[in-house]
Amino acid sequence: MRLALVSSASGASVVAIDNKIEQAMDLVKSHLMYAVREEVEVLKEQIKELVERNSLLERENALLKSLSNNDQLSQLSAQQANPSSTLQAQAVMAQPAQPAQPPQQPNVSSA
Repeated sequence: MRLALVSSASGASVVAIDNKIEQAMDLVKSHLMYAVREEVEVLKEQIKELVERNSLLERENALLKSLSNNDQLSQLSAQQANPSSTLQAQAVMAQPAQPAQPPQQPNVSSA
């Protein structure tokens, strides 16, 4: 009879431990799911911002292409084909356009 009591007490103890383990696993699972959902929301926001930034850059690129002349576009194509000329192309494109005529000096009369 005493053996039966020890056995049932031992069985109850195992069941209690199993229940505790299951509860702990459920808690870990819920925390992980919460963390994953949070990270997904952050990533969705980053994707949204990157899509907006990409769209803005594409519009800016189209505008710059429409405002540039064929020489500048050919320099850009050459730059993409030969990356070592990047600095030279940037320097050329950064120079302001030269006016067709030099500015006229104002007529100043000495009194």
